[in-house]
Amino acid sequence: MPQSLVKMLVHLVFSTKNRARLITPEIEVELFGYIHGIVENNQSKLILANGTENHVHLLISLGKTMTISELVGDIKRDSSKWIKTKGSEFRDFHWQEGYGAFSVGQTQVREVMQYIARQKEHHAQRNFEDEFRYFLKKYEIEHDERYVWD
Repeated sequence: MPQSLVKMLVHLVFSTKNRARLITPEIEVELFGYIHGIVENNQSKLILANGTENHVHLLISLGKTMTISELVGDIKRDSSKWIKTKGSEFRDFHWQEGYGAFSVGQTQVREVMQYIARQKEHHAQRNFEDEFRYFLKKYEIEHDERYVWD
């Protein structure tokens, strides 16, 4: 076969450092637009982005030559630099060190998109830490909770 055809869908989740509430409604749309550009520049596709004041959810179709760790590193580094230019209230903005990356099958896309779209509703009743624990359990990811949070 002369072509390499790939579709790798991933649900990325990560928070601000110490879950600081720095993603304001005023900056959120612009932040997701900026992240969209980062993803596209990495030959990947941002399908949907949403979150709350302290974390983001991204549904991404990963490019065939891109690794998840490279893409997340670029997203965090570049968006953190960018947001610090948006005003003094963002000068201490940092993302957490780690992230969650969860595989998504094509038949799960609609469900994941609905979940991401309803982030603010979910978090009226569940905090980020409990949500992240839920994903770790759902995807059967072994972890030591002492090293999950920063």
